[in-house]
Amino acid sequence: MNNKITKKELRSVFWRSFALQGAFNYEKMQNIGYAFSMEPIIKKLYSNKDDQAAALTRHLALFNCTPAMTPAILGITTAMEEQYSDDSNKMDPDSINSVKAALMAPLAGVGDSLLFGTFRVIAAGIGASFAKQGSILGPILFLLLYNIPAWLLRIYGLSYGYKWGVNSLEKIQKNGVMNQIMSIVGIIGMMVVGGMVATMLPVKTTLKFSMSGATVKLQSIFNQIIPNLLPLVVTLLVFWLIRKKVSISKLTVAVLILGILLHVIGIL
Repeated sequence: MNNKITKKELRSVFWRSFALQGAFNYEKMQNIGYAFSMEPIIKKLYSNKDDQAAALTRHLALFNCTPAMTPAILGITTAMEEQYSDDSNKMDPDSINSVKAALMAPLAGVGDSLLFGTFRVIAAGIGASFAKQGSILGPILFLLLYNIPAWLLRIYGLSYGYKWGVNSLEKIQKNGVMNQIMSIVGIIGMMVVGGMVATMLPVKTTLKFSMSGATVKLQSIFNQIIPNLLPLVVTLLVFWLIRKKVSISKLTVAVLILGILLHVIGIL
């Protein structure tokens, strides 16, 4: 495969990645910013307007990750788009979004813990200690100690993400490993979604009834059947409605109103 992407396009992707959250939305989160970051790559790889439109549409899928970790995914995505544009018969374009979906959750976990939970806390502590003494070094040190690691992650993430993709994708395709990777990606994706449902959707009922003089809580019965049964039911219901093309914005408002009403009348 002849490399079509130069440092010029990668620099453009790098600077555009800072606008990742510029059009954040509750339906597909950072997807517009991601597509905006990929635009220079798409224009370089595809001369046909229909191919460019298809590629941009492909990158408008749901995406959400720590901004500083996203350039690594952008680099790998760039390599995959380059491979696909070189020979579309070698790669299913759906695998590009599958890899994005598989990478964004674990990298977000690492990025949030490393940057927001570690570097920012340390930088704020050091900066606050100087600021408390009236020193101008307080805000300067805070900005430097937090942003230097974030910038290094962006720069080397994009560079090594692209190099890893270019050097590995062709071998992976020839060895037939891509199908195995896609299978693993699917399993990991389902595990991540299942874990998020169980830990981040605390839906519980407060309903109870009396039986033979004893009070039985309905939630305890659900827990004995399947732990976190109600979050699972809510998730599957919302998923079914999305498959039926119900607007996510309408669903968000409906779930919010319904949750408030059920809490007020004492069901949840």
